[in-house]
Amino acid sequence: MTSAQVDHGQDGRRAAEVADAGPVGEGYQRALGSRQIQMIAIGGAIGTGLFLGAGKAISKAGPSLILAYAVAGLVIFFIMRALGELLMYRPVSGSFSEYAREFIGPFAGFVTGWTYWLFWVVTGITEVTAAAQYMTFWFSIPPWVSALVFTIILYGVNLISVKLFGELEFWFSMVKVTAIVGMILICAGILTLGFSDAGDTASVTHLWADGGFFPHGIKGTLMTLQIVMFAFLAVELVGVTAGESKDPKTVLPKAINTVPWRIAVFYVGALVMILSVVPWTVFSPDVSPFVEAFDKMGLGLGAGIVNFVVLTAALSSCNSGMYSTGRMLRDLALNGQGPNLFTRLTRSGTPLVGTTFSAALMLVGVWINYQWPGDAFTYVVSFATISGMWAWIMILISQLRYRRLADRGVLPQSAFRAPGAPYTSVFALAFIAVVVVMMGIDKDTRISLYCAPLWAALLGVSYLVLKARNPGNRAFAKN
Repeated sequence: MTSAQVDHGQDGRRAAEVADAGPVGEGYQRALGSRQIQMIAIGGAIGTGLFLGAGKAISKAGPSLILAYAVAGLVIFFIMRALGELLMYRPVSGSFSEYAREFIGPFAGFVTGWTYWLFWVVTGITEVTAAAQYMTFWFSIPPWVSALVFTIILYGVNLISVKLFGELEFWFSMVKVTAIVGMILICAGILTLGFSDAGDTASVTHLWADGGFFPHGIKGTLMTLQIVMFAFLAVELVGVTAGESKDPKTVLPKAINTVPWRIAVFYVGALVMILSVVPWTVFSPDVSPFVEAFDKMGLGLGAGIVNFVVLTAALSSCNSGMYSTGRMLRDLALNGQGPNLFTRLTRSGTPLVGTTFSAALMLVGVWINYQWPGDAFTYVVSFATISGMWAWIMILISQLRYRRLADRGVLPQSAFRAPGAPYTSVFALAFIAVVVVMMGIDKDTRISLYCAPLWAALLGVSYLVLKARNPGNRAFAKN
């Protein structure tokens, strides 16, 4: 069904038939249960961007980073509800690539699929490299050995079955959730009972007493938006699981509706507690705020605990990357926008060739990273943020166009309508535009905007070549 394109000029009955068809013919097994989907959704919102990246953001914005996470979290909720509306209209594994293809055009679907694939390949390379470095905290082994072992293990997990992937991601997410909840409870205990080395100075007044809530002004807060949005990348992964969920029309809305409290607890709540116990001026931009907080509290095991958690976060991201890249490549291939060999599945219903190809590139990238860890690799990594946000943009535009057609009766109404749309979707698009402007102003992230046109040009040429070779293929026909 992924190759079907809705003819929006036909009557609503035909559109309804297409929408109701769901992911028939994709060949995947519906093996992901509610427990696993919920934890995948939670884990997608908690990554190294929080555990490590928050240190740099705190140094730039101070306590106002809490507000940045809260506002950005609201935008993420709007994006996820827009995705949820589309998922309930037609739950497919191709997710936003499929919706971009249907509601914007074949080229948009092509760009979205390949860009999201690249996002996860680049992210997988950086995360498996980071995981290997984290292992040196305990063991004196060459990082490339750990990187190789981790990649092979996660590759095997993803090939065996989607259920095993979901189970591993469940436990990865459980570690991250437990760590943050534990930190919040410890900080709450220090604030109320006054124990630990930080007990005498811990106070919520740190949120405004040390230079104010906006110590570097509004501009300082705005300059952290790209760091904040990077931390939320992968929250949309739950949409890719639609074709393999046991009961997508029940499970996915529940998972999406948990976004507000996830962000409120894991980001806003954790930062409020940490910055109340330890003044923001103490944190270093190059060190995890969780590590420094444990250190200032006099809890010696803190460094080892946080190192284990960030190792788990990195492996979780690699695991998600293995999962999503294979499915994106297969969706592209099913639509004639990628090599046909990517359509092959294992007996357990996992995309064999697409996952293998992506895993191989991750290994090559790890090797390149160790051989030439220069600026060129850093530039490629910086592209991850803008490529990840491209998926969000496509989700929002697709939802706006779908809602317009649904309201006209051309398409069936979704059972999970985004509240406040279209205004919330337009607001989210405007917010992303502000983030892109901030990325252009910041010299550290500006390079990602230079990379984007080069990638777009490569995709444009590739698309024209494929279209010329397959003139009769419906994948290149306008809706």
